[in-house]
Amino acid sequence: MFESLKKKFSRTSEKLEEELIEEAEKEDNLQEESGKKFSFFSFGRKKEEKVEEDESNLLPQAEDIVEEESVDEAEEEIVEETSEDESVEEVKEEKPGLLARLRGSSAPEEEVEEEIPEEDEVEEEPQKEEKSHFWSRNKDEDKSADGEATGGMFSFVREKTIQEKHVEDILFELEMELLQGDVAMEVATEVVESVKNDLVGKKIKRSNDITEYTFMALKNAVSDIISIPGKSMTEMIEAKKAEGEPLVVMFVGINGTGKTTTIGKLANYYMKKGYTPVIAASDTFRAGAIEQVTYHADNVGVKIIKHKKGSDPAAVAYDAVEHAKAQGKELVLIDTAGRMQTNTNLMDEMKKIKRVSKPDLVIFVGDALTGNDATEQAKKFNEAIDIDGVILTKADADSKGGASLSIGYVIKKPIMFLGMGQGYDDIKEYDSEWMLNQLFSDDEAELEMTE
Repeated sequence: MFESLKKKFSRTSEKLEEELIEEAEKEDNLQEESGKKFSFFSFGRKKEEKVEEDESNLLPQAEDIVEEESVDEAEEEIVEETSEDESVEEVKEEKPGLLARLRGSSAPEEEVEEEIPEEDEVEEEPQKEEKSHFWSRNKDEDKSADGEATGGMFSFVREKTIQEKHVEDILFELEMELLQGDVAMEVATEVVESVKNDLVGKKIKRSNDITEYTFMALKNAVSDIISIPGKSMTEMIEAKKAEGEPLVVMFVGINGTGKTTTIGKLANYYMKKGYTPVIAASDTFRAGAIEQVTYHADNVGVKIIKHKKGSDPAAVAYDAVEHAKAQGKELVLIDTAGRMQTNTNLMDEMKKIKRVSKPDLVIFVGDALTGNDATEQAKKFNEAIDIDGVILTKADADSKGGASLSIGYVIKKPIMFLGMGQGYDDIKEYDSEWMLNQLFSDDEAELEMTE
């Protein structure tokens, strides 16, 4: 999920690091040091381990001694296995080659000697190195198993401060990329302003500091965007149950977003929690719609209230509510006709259903893959009927993440559920902390644990 957003965030960190390191190099304010360079996504996981690793770098000689001792032991075993008729001189000749092989060198000893440059060439090497950028020197280094680079750690001789000039172009580029990723304009602007305010003025000593500060600035900005307060549907069911009333939920949205399937998923979800739902087939404009919602109701074993095609949809919703009250059922799920937000007549019909059934929740169902379109649809429905929350379908297939990041913030209403697949069990109550983990962790095992 959200691979596109992850890449945009990571690139922002990399570009800021390159900008500052290049400037420091020109100022002769940069030096390489031993240690691991943390990747952007490992920072949340590795923050506590960082101190321990930095301390271990203070004793590099001890590690070298251990490594040399293990190599020497291996060499002694090889010497013992050589045949008796081999001379000691032949073994000595082999040792350097064996040592090189044991230390990972694939070139034989003679080839290594041939590659040693002339004295004149040795003098020219530092000049070439001075012309290359520090940050590019280790850019293609392999990464270790824990996702950290094996080289490329730098520190500044004199502490640097992040200034507005360092982030201006980089954040403008981030804003453009967010807009291209279907993030709403006001959300992209808010993220960029928040990151700028967090970064400018930060004092940095090491290149890892840049990565950490950018990681935290982006994470804080996104956290504020996606954390829209609101009660969960489960809490509301319990509150209504205490009053002896069912929770009435009305679903709205355009055709093709997965609204009817989502109703089937929710009926299944709450049945497994011990509640008894009832479904109202209030999309009476199409006979196929009645058949579709009936199919889902039968599959999950839920009672459905339906009338003939062309019947008054508000009457169907009313009957379903009365049935739930009479039978002591805790949840009424009202399906409505999919309609474009620009169709005035159908929007008026939807308002009538709301007046008659008096729902406790009006939920907009949008397709996460449509990005900005889903956000614009939600705005129009909210203006027409005042929705209370959002369910986004197909979130598991959403690589951009624009709708998931934008929709709640734009209409100031919470995302309540996410559709995560085709099965009836593939629905998840929305959790902002889980969403942050999706956006700011590249550890698949960690993500699986949070699901």
